[in-house]
Amino acid sequence: MGGWTNLVQAETLAIALSRPDLAIIDCRYSLAAPGAGEAGFLQGHIPHAVYAHLDRDLSDMGKVGQGRHPWPEVSDFTAKLGAWGIGPEHQVVAYDDGDGAYAARLWFLLRTLGHEKVAVLDGGWARWTALGLPVDTQHRAPAPRRYAAAEFDRSRLLDAEQVQARLEAGELLLDARAAPRFRGETEPLDRVAGHVPGARNRPYADNLVEGRFKTAAQLADEFRAVLEGRAPDQAIMMCGSGVTACHHLLAMERAGLRGARLFTGSWSGWIADPQRPIATGEA
Repeated sequence: MGGWTNLVQAETLAIALSRPDLAIIDCRYSLAAPGAGEAGFLQGHIPHAVYAHLDRDLSDMGKVGQGRHPWPEVSDFTAKLGAWGIGPEHQVVAYDDGDGAYAARLWFLLRTLGHEKVAVLDGGWARWTALGLPVDTQHRAPAPRRYAAAEFDRSRLLDAEQVQARLEAGELLLDARAAPRFRGETEPLDRVAGHVPGARNRPYADNLVEGRFKTAAQLADEFRAVLEGRAPDQAIMMCGSGVTACHHLLAMERAGLRGARLFTGSWSGWIADPQRPIATGEA
């Protein structure tokens, strides 16, 4: 079977559960209840899955000034992969409760590591269970191994200073947060409301229809309209903490628009320096 590199459907994954090179990672998480995803995993998960916690496994919470979910060090992340029994040859499938926002974070971590065979389960756990597909309540720890990798592709990971420079050069900064947060009308998570001056808004939920990703053609039309003639690698994605922005990166790749970059600290990283400017209202 060929590799899945952006999305995989539940029906397709269900018939491939016995593949020896398949690794499934459950990324369920809730900002409101950080332990809820792991509790749900223990109650039931896709067979053979391991659990990845956003704070513990997909971020480096010890870093200061880099947002609420700082990008991890490559040595720490590859150690996690090895503990999960995953090597560069594995076909990885990530899933979360449904919309793919947290699974997309894992997808982009692996993609910037150079791991091509990684996909997000379209519709996630919600669709898997709605279809009555197999559920396991037992967790079997995989045999650990070593994941050998040199480094993340740093050209796709930008900090606040790099983002400011790229904006001044005419590149696109696209904010994936909901419109009221972007406009500064509400801010449930960060100490300051608003957005980076010059950014544009496209909520990540706009990539979905009834909980599943839009077609590649539809996403291509919509993102090309936002890009306004720019190449994909002239686009930078951001959100509140560098998580849901990865949903845009996944949607763009589904659309055949590869090469956009991530503002890793995103809004929470931008406001870590009180001297940085803040805008409110529409872009």
